[in-house]
Amino acid sequence: MFALAALLLSSMNASAARSDLILGMVLEPPHLDPTAGAAAAIDEIVYANIFEGLTRIGPNGETEPALASSWEISPDQKSYVFHLHQGVKFHDGTAFDAEDVKFSLDRARATDSTNAQKGLFAVIDQVEIIDPATVKVTLKYPSGDFLYNMGWGDAVIVAPESAAGNKEKPVGTGPFKFQNWAKGSQIVLVGNPGYWGSKPALDKATFRFIPDPAASTAALLAGDVQAFPSFPAPEAVSQFQADPRFQVVIGTTEGETILAENNARPPFDNPKVRQAIAHAIDRKAVIDGAMFGFGTPIGSFFPPHHPAYVDLTGERKYDPELAKKLLAEAGYPKGFKTTLKLPPPTYARRGGEIIAAQLRAVGIDAQIIPVEWAQWLDQVFKGRDYDLTIVSHTEPNDLNIFARDDYYFNYRNPAFKALIAQIEATTDDAKRNALYQRAQKILSDDAPVAFLLQFPKLGIWDAKLQGLWKNYPIQANDLTAVKWTD
Repeated sequence: MFALAALLLSSMNASAARSDLILGMVLEPPHLDPTAGAAAAIDEIVYANIFEGLTRIGPNGETEPALASSWEISPDQKSYVFHLHQGVKFHDGTAFDAEDVKFSLDRARATDSTNAQKGLFAVIDQVEIIDPATVKVTLKYPSGDFLYNMGWGDAVIVAPESAAGNKEKPVGTGPFKFQNWAKGSQIVLVGNPGYWGSKPALDKATFRFIPDPAASTAALLAGDVQAFPSFPAPEAVSQFQADPRFQVVIGTTEGETILAENNARPPFDNPKVRQAIAHAIDRKAVIDGAMFGFGTPIGSFFPPHHPAYVDLTGERKYDPELAKKLLAEAGYPKGFKTTLKLPPPTYARRGGEIIAAQLRAVGIDAQIIPVEWAQWLDQVFKGRDYDLTIVSHTEPNDLNIFARDDYYFNYRNPAFKALIAQIEATTDDAKRNALYQRAQKILSDDAPVAFLLQFPKLGIWDAKLQGLWKNYPIQANDLTAVKWTD
């Protein structure tokens, strides 16, 4: 009898898979409301875990149903009728219904909206409640990206009862609930027992902030974290590839990494200066030195995995002598002095040192100014108080940021802006791709920024862990399919 009991206990222990996970992240988010901030670190924690939208973007970039179970599109492609899941509740117990959808979409597109991607909602003309489980959204014009855009983190559905507090205590409809935030250290999520959909295998997930690359490596090796979905130390990848305790998964991201230039500030308002900077940069040296060979050179603001991608790296190839010639033609035969603000990620700090040396070789003396992430968001992104900076733009399908008059590049090109409007109103894929290619060429010619590389996704996690995304079609660590195996 005791032997049988011992056997049963042993069997139970063997089948009880681990249900908690500690993930490493480089950057701590400034807050946790994806509808009110541009930092990728927000979505990396809350997207599909705490918050959900009408649609969601899947691991391969596909648009999937989420809080909307289905939808119908009118023949003129200007009206969408969304059928909502019923019986859904927010984490505070309030019911989700069509009122919340209307509130969220109207809030995002309002005149006083603080949504970082307010442009996503400009196409919406009207949001109507048909009944508690049905919403009709009418567009100003057809938009081939509308369903996809409703899957962004910026388009998640929030409740009027809790929206104001989402920065510190986020309340969504997702499979995980916010538990606590130890500032400077970690954020803890726990399973939502009342979740309306399929319950994830994990009961608890801790996001631990480790900005130092060496510390990230040490934390993984010691088991202090079990996964680093976006590992910041490419120099250590080979070490983990040789260790059977880990799996190394190298994927792609939507992260166009650039040397941004303030086009409203002399001398960067001169196209020849911007073109000179592009020719002064050796992308391969940046990728090898800052990323240890991981990353793909780009010549415009478009991901190489997209079917409309055009390789324009040859248009602005590394040519220091041409860079000097262009500077002289622009009125700067002896170069000039400037500043280069670098946020914390290693690609920016390491890449900045390499690029500063390359700029010095053609006469541009760029003083490096390290800034923390909150400073970068405040000074550069919001305040536009900078000359040069390095950052990776991880949002999907975001070529249109160069058409925004109030964006931190301060780039103005009416022809490009008109082309983006044409793209957004085009639903035929072949025609859209042709327009995308024209847009890429305009940016390559104008060089409003220097295009460096498409950022890789270096994922390293425990060999027994399954379900983390290989690629980053959107800035997210979706935990809904993550589980431990024996």
